Amino acid sequence: MPTTPKDIRAAIEEGAIRGQTSGLAPGFVQANLVMLPMADAFDFLLFCQRNEKPCPVIDVCEPGSYSPSWAAPGADLRTQVPKYRVHRRGELCEERDDIRELFSDDMVSFLLGCSFTFESALLARGVPVRHIELGRNVPMYVSDRECRPAGIFSGPMVVSMRPMPAELVDTAARVTAPFRKAHGAPIHAGDPAALGIRDLMRVDFGDPPELRAGEVPVFWACGVTPQMALRRAKPELVITHAPGHMFITDLRDEELAEAPHPGGQS
Repeated sequence: MPTTPKDIRAAIEEGAIRGQTSGLAPGFVQANLVMLPMADAFDFLLFCQRNEKPCPVIDVCEPGSYSPSWAAPGADLRTQVPKYRVHRRGELCEERDDIRELFSDDMVSFLLGCSFTFESALLARGVPVRHIELGRNVPMYVSDRECRPAGIFSGPMVVSMRPMPAELVDTAARVTAPFRKAHGAPIHAGDPAALGIRDLMRVDFGDPPELRAGEVPVFWACGVTPQMALRRAKPELVITHAPGHMFITDLRDEELAEAPHPGGQS
């Protein structure tokens, strides 16, 4: 199994890796992907700026560019994500492993922070990450918390959940808080009903969790949030990663923790 971001991206491009990416390239930043027409790009950027907790911007490419010059120079966003989702007028139409024939000079690509980025730090501090232990995708839920609207974009916040012993919740919060560009500290720990979630076993994205005795669910804002906003906005064409199937950058986790602003534009 390749271990460097460049080698993992090459394996993805060759079809050798098609699954979810949690646990791959430990120590390197993983990112959510959104590609949409230039006409909708400003509204989307404003939506991200107004909702930084679920939508932290890492990098933005120039229209027609598919290589993020800060996050992964020379990479190809069209072929180096394990699974893409194609949305047309707000509807999920298909999943692909290559979107070259759909990408155009009119499209703007956004990389948004992902909580997979801080999982190595959690493990290093003795906080269990159950979905990595089990080889599954992280459980994700649509909450009842509405994001601040911007232009054509609005929608509920999606959250990811990691169960852990109650005595480690404060540790998890301290470890993840510096990763502001990867959703930072949790938004809630404990009763899922506080987020409008009725049944933890009925996930909206990812795989159902496994909670053990003495554990509590801990929730972080999630970068799948834009996919809910896209459903309402109904742009002509939007391409995203499939939940849990992230783009792996060349950035070290600690670089993202220290970055006060997006690293620039491609």
